[in-house]
Amino acid sequence: MTQVDFYILADPSTRSRMHFACRIADKAWRLGNSVFIHTGSAEQTHELDKLLWTFQQNSFVPHASCEEDTAAEAPVLLSHRLEPDASRQVLINLAADVPLFFSRFERVAELVNQDPAIRQQGRSRYSFYKQRGYELKTHEIPA
Repeated sequence: MTQVDFYILADPSTRSRMHFACRIADKAWRLGNSVFIHTGSAEQTHELDKLLWTFQQNSFVPHASCEEDTAAEAPVLLSHRLEPDASRQVLINLAADVPLFFSRFERVAELVNQDPAIRQQGRSRYSFYKQRGYELKTHEIPA
């Protein structure tokens, strides 16, 4: 069964969620996992694409948008509208809703910050998983 982890960020900024998504993607990739980051919009996909190049000095996370021709080869994929192939292990969800394809993954990372709208969306996703019997883990991330 898919393991679902909720990361509760103390920082309320949108940038904190994006930066933390980069950190999780970097760690998962370095551990040998393939990653799919599900974003909420084309703008968020584009912003995350840029941030994965620069979020950490002297670091690069090999990634591609699902719309690119080389996407299948990238260990980290980004999209707001396309579904990944079944071979990915880690899903990082930045969208408001639970993606319908979440159960294909070994692990799901849900990122919630202190923004009231994001917190409410996170509560809804938490309830969704809980009602379906998924074991949920919560991690408090200080600022």
